Amino acid sequence: MKKNKNSRREFIKKSALGAAGLTIAGMGMSPKSYAGIMGANDRLNVAIVGLGRRLGAYIPPISDPKSNVRLLYLCDVMQSQMTNAAKRFGEVLDYRPKLEEDFFKVIDDKDVDAVFLATPDHWHAPGTWLANAAGKHVYVEKPCSHNPYEGELLVKSRDRYGKVIQMGNQQRSSIETIEIIKEIHNGAIGKPYMAKAFYSNGRGRVVNPTKAAPPEGLNWELWQGPAPRKAYEHNTWDYNWHWYGWDYGTAETGNNAVHELDVARWALQVSFPEAVMVNSGKYHWPDDGWTMYDTMDATFRFPGNKIIQWDGKSRNSHKTYGAGRGTIIYGTEGSVWVDRGGYKLFDRNGSLIREKQSGSNEGGTQLGGGGDMSTLHAQNFFEAIRGKEELRSPIDEGATSTLLGHLANISSRTGESLICDPKNGHITNSFKAMELWERTYEKGWEPKF
Repeated sequence: MKKNKNSRREFIKKSALGAAGLTIAGMGMSPKSYAGIMGANDRLNVAIVGLGRRLGAYIPPISDPKSNVRLLYLCDVMQSQMTNAAKRFGEVLDYRPKLEEDFFKVIDDKDVDAVFLATPDHWHAPGTWLANAAGKHVYVEKPCSHNPYEGELLVKSRDRYGKVIQMGNQQRSSIETIEIIKEIHNGAIGKPYMAKAFYSNGRGRVVNPTKAAPPEGLNWELWQGPAPRKAYEHNTWDYNWHWYGWDYGTAETGNNAVHELDVARWALQVSFPEAVMVNSGKYHWPDDGWTMYDTMDATFRFPGNKIIQWDGKSRNSHKTYGAGRGTIIYGTEGSVWVDRGGYKLFDRNGSLIREKQSGSNEGGTQLGGGGDMSTLHAQNFFEAIRGKEELRSPIDEGATSTLLGHLANISSRTGESLICDPKNGHITNSFKAMELWERTYEKGWEPKF
């Protein structure tokens, strides 16, 4: 523990981040060999921080010779995660990345150009702006922030440090989704006015958290990072932090709704809502350890009377129109069904005009193992760093879509419908709700611009 605290202090000092908080002031060659020598001046050195369920999504784009990247670090606060990641990358790389527990040592290495950040939610924004301050580009998984304020700070970090920040809402890189969204914008369904986004999963009973010693190999101090310190509770670190209160997670809305809400917002060409109305509750296993809602119905109203609806069911896997997740866009002359597997275009009477399926292995409610969209999204990140492509999910877009999830959570937690400023999404009708715009940080982790 002492080692990590010292390395953090040393990093802050060297990076001039301030003392009163984290101030953001060929032929015959194998593919492995080919990747090792091609375009050295164009090569990017990358690190992965957080080696859990998203690990499989990074293996194809990083090991692909066309990406022209070299993996310098595998970083995680759990030793077993690093061991597993080293084994999996060892099957596709002919060199060994360094294994490092300490995030600060990774971003302090001047050879690192970019970082993939796949940590728990509470680390996403602080990890991103710290990496930016150290001169690194960042691919941050959704949700890009733990609360609305952090989303605003991420845009400021991008502007201050001039680094690329891509959020991992991978459907922005789906060839089929890009195609049909362009058609919608060109009038394929007339004027789009409403979108319905949905997600259904069959998550089961969650054990009740009880105080326990951290599991062997886990650096609990570093895992907590910017969150206020508390004793370890059984079964928290791996995944159940999503459902054990608001210190670390953002519930299902942050965990999954961000994907479909982003597609809906993209299709309707809207930014910030002017009103948010939510009904939510915990309906399954009332005596288990799940402390969040497990069911939510949310409506977002935007300028121009455009509407996005969210139907989220964490623990009831009954499908909507035969699918576990997706988005339906309604227009004056037709409608579109779109998910990770493709799209269907209908006329106003509901007759199918055209259907296109991608064959991607990223369909359904899971997105852990990666696939076509994840590979394309990461490669777009690489090319944007090189100045050869525009980002498909720049952080201002990612933060705006993430904000919808935060606003739904705030409405759920306060029991209030929200009136928002359509210029920035700020809540204008409730001081109680605006108190949740930010979070409390562990001393020394407070961001100050």
